[in-house]
Amino acid sequence: MTRLRDFMRANLRNPNAIAYTLMLLGALSFPALVQFATGNNGDYLVGLAADGGIYMLMAIGLNVVVGFAGLLDLGYAAFFAIGSYTYAIVASNHMAATPLGHSLHVPFWIALFIAMVVAATAGALLGAPTLRLRGDYLAIVTLGFGEIVPRVFRNAGVWTGGVPGISALDVPTLPGWFQGPWVGQDFVWVPDFRFTSANLTAYYVLMVVLIAFVVFLVHNLYNSRLGRAWMAVREDETAAAASGVNTVTIKLLAFSIGAATSGFAGAFYGAKLSYVSSENFGFIVSVTVLAMVVLGGMGNIPGAMLGAIVLYFILFWLLPNAPQQVEALATSTGLDWLNHANPNGWPGIAEEVSRSKYVIFGMILVGIMLLRPQGLVPSQVRKQELKHAGHEPVAAPRQFQA
Repeated sequence: MTRLRDFMRANLRNPNAIAYTLMLLGALSFPALVQFATGNNGDYLVGLAADGGIYMLMAIGLNVVVGFAGLLDLGYAAFFAIGSYTYAIVASNHMAATPLGHSLHVPFWIALFIAMVVAATAGALLGAPTLRLRGDYLAIVTLGFGEIVPRVFRNAGVWTGGVPGISALDVPTLPGWFQGPWVGQDFVWVPDFRFTSANLTAYYVLMVVLIAFVVFLVHNLYNSRLGRAWMAVREDETAAAASGVNTVTIKLLAFSIGAATSGFAGAFYGAKLSYVSSENFGFIVSVTVLAMVVLGGMGNIPGAMLGAIVLYFILFWLLPNAPQQVEALATSTGLDWLNHANPNGWPGIAEEVSRSKYVIFGMILVGIMLLRPQGLVPSQVRKQELKHAGHEPVAAPRQFQA
């Protein structure tokens, strides 16, 4: 008890500790709160939260690349696709339809790490010849990679399932599982448990465990010698090289670790959806994850996690439900005439909001960045940089300096 009190006193004004604590409490209580609030009909929301965890994993990984090492990656979804397809190939009957003629059913836990290693290898292969580039040039190269990979999967014929993709993937299994009131049942031990869409709480719990595992690894890397080297490269690559830092190796490690995390998330995505298609890994995924990192606070792990929560909530719950909510609000306030279309081109308030959802999304992003340019939970280094930048003359971009 004394240790807990000392810990609380020591971290009372630490934004990262507060953010971690709130997110942990929220993650642990979310399924029970949702089931209580919806009368045991909250499986959909719990499953939605598990899907949001996929974006959180990717945001943590991209934060290593963009926030820690300062490398702008616009093709991050490519590694997500590589992880998903790797899982689909090694954990389904798909390979039986190929010239190989034999299906592969690697257990989920092993396939998870195979997908991670394959994605990390792809990151190293892309990074080795390109990470000598800087800034805009690196961004263009990664953008091209992000566009090429889904098209390769789409056109690789029988090996990747072509346009339809690969379906009927194996689901995760465990030796046993506790069922309880969070799924409307009594406490019971279920042997040989298989994850199914009928028990989305299991996917949610698995995602929370995976996120905790990745946060632990990345947090330790950030506080290691490697993490300090990443920050040195981010602040001034030339000075870091002059100080003896092997900048190419350091950047390559950041790129590979970020890719591995994305592949990790991709394997979970394939297992939960039991289906992969190249249409799910477009440029918009890379931009969304990058926006999560910037919005939450570049270079800060809880910041990236919080940014993922906020943007996922806006994109996948607030905006899809906004038309119905606005329509109900108009009815309840006596403005029912707004709900009806008229010959003058007015489509009704719900349809108008539906058409304008990306405008609303953009306005929300602009508003947040105007109010919190350093991010929702910025790193202390980033916060000091922005603070001092406000009192110094604006320097010319590095590429235009002599």
